[in-house]
Amino acid sequence: MKIKALALISGGLDSLLAAKLIKEQGIEVIGVHFKIPFCKLDIKKSLPDIGIKLIEFDLDTDFLSLISSPRYGFGSNMNPCIDCKILMFTKARELLQELKADFIVTGEVLGQRPMSQNKQALRLIKQRSGLDDLLLRPLSAQFFSPSLAEREGWVRREKLLNFNGRIRTPQMQLAEKLGISKYANPAGGCLLTDPCFSKRLKELLQHRELNLDNLALLKVGRHFRLENNSRLVVGRDEGENKLLVQLAVPGDCLFFPPKDLAGPTSLARGLITLDLIHLSSQITCSYSDSAGLKDMEVSYRHIPGTKDNLYKVACLPKSRFVHLLI
Repeated sequence: MKIKALALISGGLDSLLAAKLIKEQGIEVIGVHFKIPFCKLDIKKSLPDIGIKLIEFDLDTDFLSLISSPRYGFGSNMNPCIDCKILMFTKARELLQELKADFIVTGEVLGQRPMSQNKQALRLIKQRSGLDDLLLRPLSAQFFSPSLAEREGWVRREKLLNFNGRIRTPQMQLAEKLGISKYANPAGGCLLTDPCFSKRLKELLQHRELNLDNLALLKVGRHFRLENNSRLVVGRDEGENKLLVQLAVPGDCLFFPPKDLAGPTSLARGLITLDLIHLSSQITCSYSDSAGLKDMEVSYRHIPGTKDNLYKVACLPKSRFVHLLI
């Protein structure tokens, strides 16, 4: 009987090493990547070829309720790492039968992360997800009791490792030995560990505006809280300007500088009054190449409309609205 494992792939080095180690023992390995709205990593572009099939699953909706009130709290920022892992491992357990796999592999290293990879947290995650014996952590397996895969002889325990702590030299040496030269940074691209993004997310939760559209917007530009029910996002470069146009939904307002001047696209969302259109136009003007100009005509468009309206405003010194910056 061919034994099959599901390897949870974050895109970081540890999960790649764990999957590769199990594959090297003759096990068929299927990579599973769970997409959450806070990951800035494009797994299909960044994943090196380690000889495994990769399947992606979207956890956006599940994560919305989790981030609002995580049972086990947050880390140093807005990262609910324990709850996140329990969610992913629970979903992975549900996939075992569907994908006809025998056990789960993860790249967790004992002691690497203070919140979610201490021995107590690792035990809790295994139990709460319902995986128990079905979970194998190859990089630190020597610190734990043998899993089902080891006891059944599907994998050889003596070929599993005893990595421990935050020093990553052993992982990099193993990567070189296994021929893995391309991999993402240790944080795995999770925006919830970023202080600036976490501040924006916390502010969004405080205003009860948590939804997938607003989460997508959090990743882009400079953010201003105009009033209690409205915000403005100002693009910082051409790529963000284009992305703001793509992220606009019905009810939003887009603002553009004159075509002959360099400047940002801005997006206003929420309850947008005439006064806020005026303020949004002024802020857009202030980030434009308006040197020497007292006034500027800013174009604005109500989505889903396609007609641009002109609004003549005086450029506002940044000191006049810096208190609105989130």
